[in-house]
Parts: sequence; structure tokens; C-alpha cells
Amino acid sequence: MIAQTWKMAWSAVFSNKLRTFLTMLGIIIGVAALIILVSIANGATSSVSDSISSIGSNYLMVQISDDKDNPLKLSEFTELIQGESIEEVSPVGRSSVTAKSGYTSDSMNLYGITGAYMNIMNLELSSGRNIKMTDVNNSSYVVIVTKDTAIEFFGHSNVVGESISLDGRSFQIVGVVEESDSTTSMSNRMSSSSDSESVTLEGYIPYSTLTRIGDTSTSISMFYVSSANEESMEVTEAEVDRILMERLENDEDAFSVVNQSDVMEAMSEVKNTLSLMLGGIAAISLLVGGIGIMNIMLVSVTERTREIGIRKAIGASRGTIMAQFLIEAVIVSLSGCMIGIAFSWIALKIVGRIMSGQMSLSMDMNVVLVSVIFSAAIGVVFGLYPANKAAKKKPIDALRYTG
Repeated sequence: MIAQTWKMAWSAVFSNKLRTFLTMLGIIIGVAALIILVSIANGATSSVSDSISSIGSNYLMVQISDDKDNPLKLSEFTELIQGESIEEVSPVGRSSVTAKSGYTSDSMNLYGITGAYMNIMNLELSSGRNIKMTDVNNSSYVVIVTKDTAIEFFGHSNVVGESISLDGRSFQIVGVVEESDSTTSMSNRMSSSSDSESVTLEGYIPYSTLTRIGDTSTSISMFYVSSANEESMEVTEAEVDRILMERLENDEDAFSVVNQSDVMEAMSEVKNTLSLMLGGIAAISLLVGGIGIMNIMLVSVTERTREIGIRKAIGASRGTIMAQFLIEAVIVSLSGCMIGIAFSWIALKIVGRIMSGQMSLSMDMNVVLVSVIFSAAIGVVFGLYPANKAAKKKPIDALRYTG
């Protein structure tokens, strides 16, 4: 009996293919919008999270906005910023210079650091050496460049030992930063936006050298702190807070500490909130599709009044009639859902190719499962009233109906 009911429902649904497709359209659009929007939101937030996590999450970025007329000098920096959970510290200064090699001249971002910075930010060298403390103490004219910078000025990356002019001063290249998908440029880390298609020219020199050749203040206003492990980040942050509070007259507004672990947690919350918001918007389309199903099922009940009367006259029960129309509503809803899922898969493949290298898009199977369950529920909820209306018709009244 159940198999026969399914067979009749399937035949009734697809007897008018155009009308059935138009009825499904609301469900198709709703499911496609839900899957595509949530997938794009997940892809975008995951791309940002991956960029952050690729440079590690066990470091703090500290910014001093008011030194209280007691500037932090490089000579006392390492001794001041010490603690059991503090592994390494490095000041960071920034300047823009004109770099020149041969006939090639271009603007270049220059960063003053100590050797600890490379370890804190997980930056590896493809060749050469790191900046040494003797370079910092002697304000040596040495520079580490990124691979893009080396290729831009020399045409190849094997440039250790070569010289490059920075604002008219000759610097010896002592190292080249290994660049990969996991390496994020310093300028991108210090800026909220960047053009992924452009090449960023960067160099790293001793912090003391930067303060000598540029307009950078000799006092340290920004520095990075690494923790021994991610589990001790809160302890490290508390130690840095204590040290700076003592130095800056207990003024918590005089400095700020950015914890990369907190940034990662915030990104996770943004991802969840964005997914829920976009999912809610797409769910409205599914509800509109459900109303369309109920509307067309009511029309179908009216059109098939005599059929209902004949079936009841030959012994069909109220439950059988109700089950048939309810199954028809579910078939329409789930068929639309399947088409929507297929369309979403194709759309994500196309968008993924267009956005190749910028973000990774994949269909979230949890969202697909929610779409199927929600679509089935819509079929049941919005098909219940028309099915009940059909089941309540009296055989005599239904047979007398002329339309």
C-alpha cells in the first residue's frame, strides 16, 4: 500500500513538469543560497585564519602610545622585558626607502628588527644568515631581503653577498627570506588590506641602523614577544602587562597588547556569526518556497476533487488520501533540494576557479544535511494543510464537483 501511494504521488507530481519545476524554484534558490553563502563565508574567514595561524599564534604585539616621558631605549629593552614565560622579544620599526641596484630603482618597505624577530614570526631563510646582536650593537649596514625583492632587483634569488643601495647608503645582503604559501609579508601583517596580485618589496635591517638612517625615533614604541608555547600565552600577556604597568605609571591606556590567540578566537566567532546570519537569510527563501508548495498543493487538491471522490468511493481511507498528498509535497520539496545542492556544487566549483589562490571553497556537508532536513520539514509542514483538506472531503460532495 505504501509503495503504491509513493508511485501515485510520484506520477501526480511529474504529470505537469513545468508547474512542478516552477514550484520547486523557491526551494532550489533557497538551498543554493544557503550552501553557497555559508561556503563563501567559511572560505573567507578560513583564509584569514590560515594566514594568521601560518605565522604562529604564540606571540604578542605590543604598542606603546604614551611613554610618560620615559622612553624605552634599545639598550634597556632586553633586560626590561623578561619573564619565566617570555621566550624572545624584538623591537620593530618601519620606514619606506628608495632601493636601487644597477638600473633598477623602486620604493621598498624597510623594517628595523633584532634577530629574535625572525624566530618569533617563524620566518625561515633560504640562504644566508640572520641578523646578529653584533649587527645591532654596531649599527651595521646589513640587510635581509625577501625572495621577491631579490628577484625584482637582481633577477635571481641567490644574492647573499651582493650590495643594494637604500636611500643612497650601501647595504650588504646577508640573507634571503624563504617565501611559501605559509609566509605572510610583514606589510600585510601590519596592514588590514593588501593587493594579493602586487609584489611587496621588503627588507629587514638591525633596529639600531634604522634609527640612525631614517626618521624613526630611537625609543621603542612597538615590539613583539613570543611565548614558550601556546598554552602559556595568557601568563606571558600578564607578565608583559605587569612590566609595562610598572614602567608607565600604572596607566593601562598608555599601551596595548594584541594576543594572536585572541585574534584566532575572534575570527572563529566571526565565522560562526556570519554563517548563522547568512544561513538565516537563505532560510527565508526556503520558507517562501514552502509557501509556494502549499499554494500549488491547494490548487492540486481543487483540481483533483473528483479523483479524491472516486478513490474514497472505492475504499481509500482518509489516511491514504492524506499520505498521498503529503508525500507529493515532500517529493517536490526534496527534489528541489537535490537540484539546489547540485547547482551549489557547480557554482562553488566555478567560483573556486575564479578565486583560485585567494580562498579555498568547499561544500560543507553539515550545511547540506541541514538543507535536506529543513527541506523535508518544509514539505511536511506546508503540505500538511492541503493534505488534510483533501482527506476531509466527503465522497459524495467530491463526486458531484464539476470544477
